Amino acid sequence: MTAQKGKDLLLKVDSGGGGGFVTVAGLRARTLAFNAATVDATDQESAGRWRELLEGAGLKTARVSGSGIFKDAASDETLRQYFFAGTLRDWQVIVPDFGTVEGPFQIASLEYGGRHDGEVSFELGLESAGALAFTAA
Repeated sequence: MTAQKGKDLLLKVDSGGGGGFVTVAGLRARTLAFNAATVDATDQESAGRWRELLEGAGLKTARVSGSGIFKDAASDETLRQYFFAGTLRDWQVIVPDFGTVEGPFQIASLEYGGRHDGEVSFELGLESAGALAFTAA
């Protein structure tokens, strides 16, 4: 993958629950992180007492974070409602020239901030809430 513009990484939500994805607010920074917990299967007969891991047994998670400004009252209201209701929605993270990660996420954190001489900003944290699908670009 060659160098890409950060602004081309998109975060979209299925706001109506029917498969129609819309871009979330005015994100200025975003991150997608995958994690896989390991399962230690080491026992007293492990060769040289080296740790052994059980293949394919660990818990997989994904975390999305972003920060930016709200474009309009509707996007602000949507995210706020999802947070307070604990709503699970399908989200898409589109990475240019890489692909799209799609699946259910829950808003785990929503923070607001601002300087006296600037706009109100927000930070958003999503946690995966089920199986994710990857579609290559």
